[in-house]
Amino acid sequence: MTTRETDTLAILFADIAKSTNLYETLGDKIAQNLIGTCLSLFSDVTARYHGTVIKTIGDEIMCTFPTADDAVEAGMEMHQELEDLTVEDIPGFSPPNIYVGIQWGPVIKEGNDVFGDAVNVAARMVAQAKQRQIITTEETVAELMPEHRESARCIDKTTVKGKSGEISIYEVVWERHDVTVMVEDSLDAMTLKARMEIRFHDHLVEVDENMPSASLGRQSHNEIVVNDNRVSRSHARIEYRRGKFVLIDQSTNGTYVVIQGKKKVNLKRDEAQLLGNGIISLGREVDPESPTAIHYVIKI
Repeated sequence: MTTRETDTLAILFADIAKSTNLYETLGDKIAQNLIGTCLSLFSDVTARYHGTVIKTIGDEIMCTFPTADDAVEAGMEMHQELEDLTVEDIPGFSPPNIYVGIQWGPVIKEGNDVFGDAVNVAARMVAQAKQRQIITTEETVAELMPEHRESARCIDKTTVKGKSGEISIYEVVWERHDVTVMVEDSLDAMTLKARMEIRFHDHLVEVDENMPSASLGRQSHNEIVVNDNRVSRSHARIEYRRGKFVLIDQSTNGTYVVIQGKKKVNLKRDEAQLLGNGIISLGREVDPESPTAIHYVIKI
């Protein structure tokens, strides 16, 4: 007879994004080997952060960790491990991205498996995640050390089967490393209902308190996609912060901005507040006539 034990753990699901497309693009054998390599990397990361692999299901891995911080750090490293992954005989092929969902809470341990509300919520979080995101809940964020808690931001509310009412969903932003804050002093806008319109060719994206971020980069998971060889896969992001808009560079080649037609800002792993209107250029100096120029305007 299998014994049941109870414990409190962090549950992590990591799911390889668009795996069906990998089979279509690479063929069955190469895609299967690539997915196997990814899952093996995730298993190694799990072990480094004191975790346990519970199971792998196709293109997904489920793990447990003794602390919420261990789970978050493992999730960050899983994303990072894919950055340098290559596919043999296919130079220039971009490695897959992943979705990560995490929940901290009580579980029932039975044999080599775990069950319970925390498992269900973690599965719901990975389903909510976009590519290159780590998604969790307010309960999990409350368990994190300050460094990780400060990187978490509430992005939505949702319902979960078996739980009454809505729960708050948080993203743990993992791509903002070693940034120097260069936000300018301006009118206190905490109470202002501002929004930013970002336009790239005929594509318009709005950032405001309801959609508090937009990503810019070469890959299709970004809200603004710029197909240029100097643009990183996830090059930069714009965040809404209590009525202000902040541009965060995460790239190799930097992000360049001309604000209000006059002030020039060059960012490399830094961030800066955007004001009024301007032009953003990814990976190269701003040229207003360039087909890669991104235009923004802040409206109140």
